[in-house]
Amino acid sequence: MISSEAIVVGAGPAGAACAFELRQRSIQTLVLDRFSFPRHKVCAGWITPRVLDLLDLTPGRYPHAMTRFDRLLFHLWGATLAVKTCQYAIRRYEFDPWMIARAKVPVHTHRVETITREKGGYTIDDTYCCRYLIGAGGTHCPVRRTFFSSSHPRSGQALVAAVEAEYPCDCPDRRCHIWFFHDSLPGYAWYLPKAGGYLNIGIGGKLARLRKQGRTIMDHWRRFIETLCLQGLIRSMPPAPRGHTYYLRQPSSGGRIDNAVVIGDAAGLSTLDMGEGIFAAITSGIAAAGAISNHTPLSFYRMPRFSLPAMIFQPWHWK
Repeated sequence: MISSEAIVVGAGPAGAACAFELRQRSIQTLVLDRFSFPRHKVCAGWITPRVLDLLDLTPGRYPHAMTRFDRLLFHLWGATLAVKTCQYAIRRYEFDPWMIARAKVPVHTHRVETITREKGGYTIDDTYCCRYLIGAGGTHCPVRRTFFSSSHPRSGQALVAAVEAEYPCDCPDRRCHIWFFHDSLPGYAWYLPKAGGYLNIGIGGKLARLRKQGRTIMDHWRRFIETLCLQGLIRSMPPAPRGHTYYLRQPSSGGRIDNAVVIGDAAGLSTLDMGEGIFAAITSGIAAAGAISNHTPLSFYRMPRFSLPAMIFQPWHWK
């Protein structure tokens, strides 16, 4: 049996941030993830200045490419609005390995199947045991499924289906475009050029409303690609997209049950307007480490529910 004081299930930004903070607090920590790194992750890779502040990081100190955007082009019902901002984009293929390496804790490649609570601790697949258990395994996190599904139910109205493609592309336009309600999509779409010659395009919409429309997220994807081609934003068809689901912020999001906590997408913390998840992931991971270290409850009540105000009104980052 492999024993650790704390085990984090999931090595994405939430789990890596939590592991880093636990190590800073001298709590022995082990991270489990079903994939080895680097690995491809379905995500736009949107980084706000708030994320840099949390990580005490500047773009110049990040070892990989980070794209800065000083303007965002919002498209809504045929109108276009250019908004001054300061935002960044990274590739999760690079960012996630950097985050978990920064934590400097052991990482085991292991797919968690069963978790039991016994003798004041937790046992995972009869192989690992710990006193503190942190669920950072995304929407389908086994920690959430085992301990939180009944006490913290999630509303189907908050479930978002998303598809995206990130691929090498000679982008005709290096600006960031965001569409709200494109072709009646109950959500938003994006065109996000990145450093190193990559482009990330994607859409996300509330699944319940898609079903009510009688359309799928792939129906909207095809219409979105037609729009990009017609507007000259892409010159050829992109590769087949990859999809995932996540939950927007809800009143019952996250929390702690005994010595088990869930964070990031496992807690359903993405913002209500933009579906931004990286800031929520890192913030919740840091908060969880503090709650474990200080033996206090964990709440995400004060975490921002919207992204747009911070994206538009942060003049101290406009340098």
